[in-house]
Amino acid sequence: RIAGTADFDGNSADGPATTDQDGHGTHVASLACATANNGIGIAGAGYDCSLLIVKSDLTDSSVAQSIVTATDRGAEAINMSFGQDGRTAAAAPQAEKRAIDYAFAHNVVMVGAASDQAVEEQGDPANVLQPAGTGATLGSGKGLSVTAADFDDKRASFAGYGSEISLAAYGTFRYGSLTPNGPPGLLGAFPANATDSETGFPPCNCRTTFQGDSRYAYLEGTSMAAPMVTAVAALVRHVNPSLTATDVIRILEQTATRPAGTGWTKDLGWGILNGGAALAAARGLDRTPPVSLLVAPRRAKRGARVLLHWSGHDPALPGLTASGIARYEVWRTIGGHAAKRIAVTTGIRLHVRVRTTGLYGFFTIAIDRAGNREVRPSQPDAHTRVVKP
Repeated sequence: RIAGTADFDGNSADGPATTDQDGHGTHVASLACATANNGIGIAGAGYDCSLLIVKSDLTDSSVAQSIVTATDRGAEAINMSFGQDGRTAAAAPQAEKRAIDYAFAHNVVMVGAASDQAVEEQGDPANVLQPAGTGATLGSGKGLSVTAADFDDKRASFAGYGSEISLAAYGTFRYGSLTPNGPPGLLGAFPANATDSETGFPPCNCRTTFQGDSRYAYLEGTSMAAPMVTAVAALVRHVNPSLTATDVIRILEQTATRPAGTGWTKDLGWGILNGGAALAAARGLDRTPPVSLLVAPRRAKRGARVLLHWSGHDPALPGLTASGIARYEVWRTIGGHAAKRIAVTTGIRLHVRVRTTGLYGFFTIAIDRAGNREVRPSQPDAHTRVVKP
């Protein structure tokens, strides 16, 4: 699943980007992009996605470099299962903020893990993506701040809450009343090598054997919830490449699962990630402008009525649904002067009286039902030379 790597870890003893001495990164990556439909292990939420592994030592410069590099290498979504708990967005480093602005401007969907403490201050980068006081406004962030839900569809007791939360995804099992003796976290891939997570204090005791393979572990946290949101965000972008980052953010928030009649809540944000609903919504969101072409007679006599007619269509990529053309604007130029709109119509023909001699130019601009406007042509679609009777 690894399509590329970049290493911004200043400690050379930690090995290359593909060496995970902690275990956390491997587990997170597998929840996003573990190969699906092969009968082995788990399936990542992104099904067939690829990974750009960017290794960071989490210093300010390293984090900023990591975000910019992932953007420049074409990442459709960036997962950030890390953060500075308790640090406000105002105190976040400027380099990180500029990197986030850069990625957002390039329509990369960024996802940050909320705090693994039941607090309202999520720390950066989550609170930079979804600043305090903005969570309840659809599509307001530069990314998504993700908290963890449990098996009862409630916020996990250890997870962050409040106005910096965008939405939730599953991050634990055992805190649910339906699973009092459930597994100690989500099953994911783990490195073959001994990890710092296992030798630290206290040791995680998280490694497990599945299908005879010991390269798995149970981990819980907002870090586990975030990559599933990131993976679905990448799927949405992949299904409908014309969507902006804000489009994707709104789709994920609008389609999240929540009790009927409710909106945003301080515990789960807009609700729990619903990948199927998000993809269905993405297929029906039209961000592609329509096209049209006008035809006019080459010559006409002054005072005559000339017939303009045109055709148009609203293109859509395979698997997407176009909204269809709602109306056409008809524009005219005379003698190369500025164009003037002369009609707005749902039809495909129009009679126009030409009252002066000279060279007339005509073109149409189509507008679809989603509000997308055809790009104005650099020159008229057709010209009519008007002469004396």
